[in-house]
Amino acid sequence: INQLLYAVFFPSSSSSSLSAGAGGWSPLTSDRYQWLEVDLGERTRITAVATQGRYGSSDWQTSYLLMFSDTGHNWKQYRQEDSRGFFPGNSNADSVVQYKLQQPAIARFLRLIPLDWNPSGRIGLRLETYGCPYSKAHCFDSFLLQTSSREVVSLKFKTLRNSGTLLHAEGEGGLSLSLELERGKLQLLLRQGGTSSPEPRRLASLGSLLDDQHWHHVAVERRGAHLNLTVDKHTERVQIPTESLRHEVTPTRPLQLINIHVSCCFISLVIIFLSLLLPLSLSLSQGNVTFSCTEPVSVAVTFPGPQSFLQLPGAAATAASVGFQFRTWNKAGLLLTFDLPQEGGVVWLYLSEARLRLQIHKAGRALLELSAGSALNDGQWHSVDLTSGRGRLTLAVDKEEGGVAHASPSFPVAVGRQLFFGGKRDDSQECRNPFDIFQGCMRLLTVDNQPVDLILVQQRLLGNYSQLQIDMCGIIDRCSPSRCEHGGHCSQSWTVFHCNCSDSGYSGATCHSSVYQQSCEAYKHNGNTSGHFYIDVDGSGPIKPQLVYCNMTEENTWMVIQHNNTELTRVRPSPGLNQHLIHFDYSSQEEQLSAITGQSEHCEQELSYHCRKSRLLNTPEGTPFSWWLGGPGSGRIQTYWGGAQPGSQQCACGLQGDCVDPQHYCNCDADRTEWADDSGLITHKESLPVRSLVLGDVQRPGSEAAYRVGPLRCHGDKNFWNAAFFDKETSYLHFPTFHGELSADISFLFKTTASSGVFLENLGIKDFIRIELSSSTQVLFSFDVGNGPLEVRVESDVPLNDNRWHRVRAERNVKEASLRLDELPAATQEAPADGHFHLQLNSQLFIGGTASRQKGFRGCIRSLQLNGVTLDLEERAKITPGVRPGCPGHCSSYGSLCQNQGRCVERANGFQCDCGLSAYTGVFCHTEVSAIFKSGTSVSYTFKEPYELIRNSSTLPSSIYSDMTLRGENVSLSFRTNQSPALLLYISSYYREYLALLINKHDELEVRYKLDSSRDAEVWRSRVRSLANGQLHTVSIRRLTDSVSVQVTTHSTVIIYTSDELDPDLARLAALGFTGCLSVVHFNSISPLKAALLHPDTSPVIITGPLVQSNCGSLASANPYAAENTHHLSGKDLSGKRWGESQPLVNAIRTDSALIGGLIAVVIFVLVTGLAITARFLYRRKETYRNQDVKGVKQEDSPDFPFNNQTDSQNVSDENRKEYFI
Repeated sequence: INQLLYAVFFPSSSSSSLSAGAGGWSPLTSDRYQWLEVDLGERTRITAVATQGRYGSSDWQTSYLLMFSDTGHNWKQYRQEDSRGFFPGNSNADSVVQYKLQQPAIARFLRLIPLDWNPSGRIGLRLETYGCPYSKAHCFDSFLLQTSSREVVSLKFKTLRNSGTLLHAEGEGGLSLSLELERGKLQLLLRQGGTSSPEPRRLASLGSLLDDQHWHHVAVERRGAHLNLTVDKHTERVQIPTESLRHEVTPTRPLQLINIHVSCCFISLVIIFLSLLLPLSLSLSQGNVTFSCTEPVSVAVTFPGPQSFLQLPGAAATAASVGFQFRTWNKAGLLLTFDLPQEGGVVWLYLSEARLRLQIHKAGRALLELSAGSALNDGQWHSVDLTSGRGRLTLAVDKEEGGVAHASPSFPVAVGRQLFFGGKRDDSQECRNPFDIFQGCMRLLTVDNQPVDLILVQQRLLGNYSQLQIDMCGIIDRCSPSRCEHGGHCSQSWTVFHCNCSDSGYSGATCHSSVYQQSCEAYKHNGNTSGHFYIDVDGSGPIKPQLVYCNMTEENTWMVIQHNNTELTRVRPSPGLNQHLIHFDYSSQEEQLSAITGQSEHCEQELSYHCRKSRLLNTPEGTPFSWWLGGPGSGRIQTYWGGAQPGSQQCACGLQGDCVDPQHYCNCDADRTEWADDSGLITHKESLPVRSLVLGDVQRPGSEAAYRVGPLRCHGDKNFWNAAFFDKETSYLHFPTFHGELSADISFLFKTTASSGVFLENLGIKDFIRIELSSSTQVLFSFDVGNGPLEVRVESDVPLNDNRWHRVRAERNVKEASLRLDELPAATQEAPADGHFHLQLNSQLFIGGTASRQKGFRGCIRSLQLNGVTLDLEERAKITPGVRPGCPGHCSSYGSLCQNQGRCVERANGFQCDCGLSAYTGVFCHTEVSAIFKSGTSVSYTFKEPYELIRNSSTLPSSIYSDMTLRGENVSLSFRTNQSPALLLYISSYYREYLALLINKHDELEVRYKLDSSRDAEVWRSRVRSLANGQLHTVSIRRLTDSVSVQVTTHSTVIIYTSDELDPDLARLAALGFTGCLSVVHFNSISPLKAALLHPDTSPVIITGPLVQSNCGSLASANPYAAENTHHLSGKDLSGKRWGESQPLVNAIRTDSALIGGLIAVVIFVLVTGLAITARFLYRRKETYRNQDVKGVKQEDSPDFPFNNQTDSQNVSDENRKEYFI
């Protein structure tokens, strides 16, 4: 029970003289070197402290430090929340401010050091401490533990040494378990072969700086198949090694302490040995056991800042002998300096790049330099000895173990009148410290081989000092435990730590935020196309990123997770076994698979069985011959097959009623000698993924079988589209309190037409967190963790109330707070210098509004995630007035992703690009449609009259047709060819009017327009030459009545158009044919090549000869004439047998293959020659051509084609038909 232990209300003995009067403690001088020390008489569990100012005065302290000690020496500063060092004090003389310590302090002595006080008064204090007496601890050198029913070891120890064995036990099989200190860290080690084993296995490592001569609590506890190692307040959970579970352990030797003073509190003290199966009891049977711990007094001094220094008097000797120990995290800093009395030089001993260096300077010139040691910024104690005499100077680190350097200077090196440690008073410019300041601890100082009494220094009886903390070492290991998340590497200096997030997949000051998207859906809406991507399903949560394939070629965006065998594989039964077991290992871990299936709208996996006299499931009433395991973990037994319902013990044909034998529910159960198969999709997410197959009927004579389990495929991200619409400023959603004490990240998307509103708010007693739209161009992230409100703002250059989606990402951690809006640079605010504070909230979390119902948000909020967990806004919105689930209207934000005249189509969750009016295809209408024509290949495209279009529009793709009343043309095409001359395009009408695009014999582009049969053609030539060079070129022609523009670029693809009523000059040219690549053919709103390649069955096209799709129109593709690689989409295997005709395509004996992951990308390169495109148009308006010269067109003859004009024109057979031939 906590009770008042000690109270100070009147002057009492302290570290400095007291003023006269009553009512509290007030030192005569108010500075930071005063303290009040309380001796509680015995070790006490201190749980709280309370302060007041001095009674009836203007004297009180506004902040202070608390120190604790068992001996009155070696003080340790108490820190709240592991880092916060100071306590806020009083604001007047009468109010009581009490603080409950988060972790009780166990000590006999308490010291309060005022930091700041009332500027209109002095330091004044009344103090109360609360707690209860702490039971005495027992010390031992060694003891032996025997069996008991408890499975825990708990003890406390303290030591001055940083290495040694704390506990050790040996058992059967040569296995041993040890708790050892190594460089101040506690290691849990497993050895095989006794203590002489050279390479023990480290099960856990915890704690740091445990050699500080303060009590530390250690516990080892078994929890199932795991061990929990606890050091002080931190616990690490480790898996019990499998080999340890196979051995019994009987302690055969005492648990030993090596050079360590240990105090063990016998409270539930039981040891856990290697097997962790046999109960063990405590028996102190040997060794020296005492009930007190004698320990040496070691007074340390801390140099915390830039004004810190220690001045000591020098020695009168003609030689120099200075020694000390130091520990620090900094790579650089001045350790010691003194003047040379005879030479007039200065000796500087300092750290640089974590090495110890010595320089002797005189008149700005270095007379001597030495260096020793390395990596001296590791936080460990390192000894330094500097000696000189008889013409020899020696610098040794760690008693020469860390390095030693010698020199023979030509001048004597002796200590002057004074030495400065850690810094130097800047009295003059020539005495200024040229090196970095030292931040760290020192102890065991000696001058002329005589120890320095630092207590006399503290009492101002020896030397001088400034801003030192004497009789304590204030070093903090900011990387133990590491605040760097997700495997980030922690490094530190004296004041800060840094996280290296390289190769972790995370970013930020503490490696908290994932750099990857959470689904393929999210990648798509960033403008990505199909490919392999890292997916982080829980964002900043504990699940690691995983590599998956995102297939964005279909209407749905599929996430594909591979396993070790997605091929069709023949079953090879093992002799003597009635069943054949196949296990599938997935590229994703268990928690990743579970998260993927949980957040996806739909998942499926193909399950196929091909059989000949190999039965599958028998009958619904009988015992199945085969089954599979699926679902979480190792999976649950499933007795249905792909395409059927769970628990039905049927296959797809049984559900559809079309099995080969009506008496059975699977084709294979008919037990026929012909090949059959049962295939289908598993879509029940609780049964996915398929983990194992057990095939039973594979041993009979004549039985043959093959199986295939496809990759796991999922689409739809329920988290990404989870949204709510707030239609009133007073409406909001509420959720449980947000817990983000030390690390919190919040991300969401919003769209609105309002200029302000609160997105999110959560309150505590004093703390709060809030994100709001503070103006139409600004987002504000504000919070308070007990040290005053902090705000982070991001200003946008464009209005945010444009009813388009905008993304907000806010993060607060122990180092900084950051806010990011869309792709703008992040705004950051550093955390307070003196530690971090827990965010303590207790109200409900309000979304879209506040508890006061003021400044509410009107608009949509989507994909709201807090620390990687998505809040289900839609479910909560269904039962909340003023809020509607979902939020339509995505094309305003994502419509720009649809390229090349693609049209954005709204969907309930997202959007889709309609490429019907585009010559391109793909998820964003970004993939060119290309082909290479061989000799004899042609595509005939027929245009129908308007009344025929109306009559047949229900059966044909509407995107193939357009209005045929032409007042102008928009023609674009790309080509790649080595042929010159060559006719690229020819369009003619019934009235012998035409448009021709060609390459003449000079490799120039030429455009001919004839819009009046009674006049000669108008000719325009480009200045661009060398177009028949095998490179990609693009031509665009735009005509509106009598205005024509032509644009030529030198990086795209080719097309050729001719007519059956050719101009005689052009007929001979067309007869040469065309050799090259054609791509992205577009005439007004019609894409004939795309129709022929992608919609040959539903488009008015006639294809003659082989037409093979190619990527020759891609800028990245190689010259298609170099080689020919053809992929036939005929459904045949390499052996020429169609699937299902006789037997399945399988690997006769499946072995390791170069095919990794089972993904096959079809890339088609085809060499094609010959092209003729014929188009006849019946112009409805003859007035499209005015009797004027075509603007920008030069009329002249064309002598570039050496062909005669004897080709006869063909007669038009049907004036109502318009034909377009490729």
